[in-house]
Amino acid sequence: MRHCSFVALSLAALVGCGSSLRHIAVDKMPLGKVVVYRNGVAYYERRAQVTAGKLTVRVPRDRVDDFLKSLTVVDARTHTPLPVAFPRRQADDAPVIEMQLDVGIPDGTTADVLMTYVTDAVAWKPSYRLVLGDDDAMLEGWAVVDNLSGEDWRQVEVGVGSSAAMSFRYDLWSVRTVDREQLAADEVFATAPPTAVSPYGGPGGAGEVQNLLILDANEIRDVANLPPSETIVVTDRAPTIDPASTTQGITADYTQNIPTTGRSFEATLGTAAGSSSDGVGVSFSGSSSLENQYVVEGVNTTGTGYGGAAPRIDPYQAVKLGDAKLAAVASGLIQQRQYVVVQGFASPRDPNPAAAALDRANLVRNQLIDAGVAPGRVRVESRGVSASANVQIVTETAPPEASSGGAHAAGDTRDGTPIGESLFQSRVPMNVNDGSSAMVSVLRTKTRGRTVYLYDGDGERGNARYAFKAVRLENPTDQTLEAGPITVYGADRYIGEGLTDTVAPNAAVVVPYALDRQIVVDRDGRVADELSRLVTLERGILTAEVQHVRTTALTLTNRSTVATTVYVRHALEPGWKLIDNQLPVERIGGANLVAVDLEPGASRTIELRDATPMTRRLELGATDTLEQLKVFVASPHPSAQLRDQLRALLAIHADLFDQVDRIATLRDHAIEYRERQAELTEQLVALRKLKTATSLSRQLADKAADISTRLQATTVAIVEAQDRVMLLRVEFQDALAELHLDDARATVALAP
Repeated sequence: MRHCSFVALSLAALVGCGSSLRHIAVDKMPLGKVVVYRNGVAYYERRAQVTAGKLTVRVPRDRVDDFLKSLTVVDARTHTPLPVAFPRRQADDAPVIEMQLDVGIPDGTTADVLMTYVTDAVAWKPSYRLVLGDDDAMLEGWAVVDNLSGEDWRQVEVGVGSSAAMSFRYDLWSVRTVDREQLAADEVFATAPPTAVSPYGGPGGAGEVQNLLILDANEIRDVANLPPSETIVVTDRAPTIDPASTTQGITADYTQNIPTTGRSFEATLGTAAGSSSDGVGVSFSGSSSLENQYVVEGVNTTGTGYGGAAPRIDPYQAVKLGDAKLAAVASGLIQQRQYVVVQGFASPRDPNPAAAALDRANLVRNQLIDAGVAPGRVRVESRGVSASANVQIVTETAPPEASSGGAHAAGDTRDGTPIGESLFQSRVPMNVNDGSSAMVSVLRTKTRGRTVYLYDGDGERGNARYAFKAVRLENPTDQTLEAGPITVYGADRYIGEGLTDTVAPNAAVVVPYALDRQIVVDRDGRVADELSRLVTLERGILTAEVQHVRTTALTLTNRSTVATTVYVRHALEPGWKLIDNQLPVERIGGANLVAVDLEPGASRTIELRDATPMTRRLELGATDTLEQLKVFVASPHPSAQLRDQLRALLAIHADLFDQVDRIATLRDHAIEYRERQAELTEQLVALRKLKTATSLSRQLADKAADISTRLQATTVAIVEAQDRVMLLRVEFQDALAELHLDDARATVALAP
């Protein structure tokens, strides 16, 4: 009985021991090499003398698939693959699978067998040391390797590696049966088409289209649709108040028709009793700005009315509502880095539906870009005729080049850093017990390294005011250096630490490690449009392709006593391109770095210009448009005929502007003459009462006559200038009518 109990306990212990096995155990075949990778696996190599071709291997069930997927058994001397056979004696769900491998070696013979396989393992962690010298630097690399395999590593060569190789699980142990379909002899005369696949979709994939916004045509900001604004020229002066008078003053009518100082009439609405701003307009008594018809001081607050009244939204109010909707959508697109399609729909009344739909889509795209959405994430599409003209914004799946790098790459507009292969092997065997860690030296070599500065004003962990002290170093090896922390030493001292990106073979990286505030940066920015191609001209509205240019001006000041190089990190969102740059640009660590050399105590201003193509609708008579046309005429873009026409048009407008300015100046002179004439008349009336003032009266009379002559001449000059203005306006309109755009007649879609 005791013997049976002892046997039972022994069996239970063996079963318990087997069930707790965490590593792949091979009888009489010690571990010789382990290479741990960053993708969750490790390469194992075992070598031993095998007699009669029998090997017993015990594999945990959760590792058997990896083992069978990667197992190789070869003759170590000839490198000839050896056949492997194993019986299936265990259940598929047994905790430990025991295999009796038959490697095909005849009985009574011995062979030197090499076995390799891959199984899951924890990833190793990189860490670097950099010692700066006068002309070069010493770079050391260490790998922290954790042995959680369940097996002690005794006199094992430990290595680490990384690559772009994929790793996955695949079921090879389970017996797989195939259910074959039984076919009938029925003939099929009609086949349904496959389900359509939409090119749109959200992050979840194709088909998950989200309609973010619908804008009616009157809600789209377009210079061609807004009514012309009335220009009122005030030629009179403010009323003169006699401080000694008790009857003269500012009347109630005067105060009711003057807005609060510094504000417009519309802004004054918010000061009325019971009013408040709701982000679109002014609301009253709890109703929104679109639900009232109050008229305050001549300004119609409009709305949908009461009792089912028809909407009375004026064009400016409708555009303001559309702007508010677009601003809310743009904010979400910027935060989520979402890709969208702006779909334009035409009205049945549009003479050219395709062009009209595309025009509306481009107008909305322009507003999204102006709000900060990356141009590469917004594309336009003409959807033809609908019941009413409108624009819809729908989500779109990120293109493959943006999403192939994972979640971060989908939102990152920079090119992905190349992923090379690396393998660092320790040539000295070492012991690493199960449950312990080891630091493996993987690199120690001299490299080119020097102290520089890195300015990152827009990065998440950057600084908009100061540049970071950094080190620029090169990877001197043919292996990829993994991203990790780096400790920087000077001459026997610690000077900082940073975090390096992945460094491709023989590439460079700039690693910031301190913020000493020696490099001060002042920044300014502006946005402007530069005409590149005129497309159409209709009723004074010019449709043109422009370069939407975003300029960032940086003034860098070196407060240190040594010359240095400042690398300015310049990230580009999709759709933007750096133009007109004369400074060296390096692609380092996944970012564009612009190199700026600074002498001690010196300041230097640089301009970084980013451009994206857009289609704009411009009012040809507007001052901004004419200024852009001046730049366009001086550029190589227009043809010779078009350049001559535009020069003549601009000359007429310049003459017209000069005449209008001359009229304003003449009117100012006329007002002064009238005031002086009135003063002289009063003085003459007073002097006529004095008999002794005859001589003085004669002098004043001569001055009054001279002022009268000047006033008459000024009046004649004003009339002549007004006649000239009228003629120039007619000439300007004729020049507009004769302006031909033979080189670009059709509106085209912008490439995303």
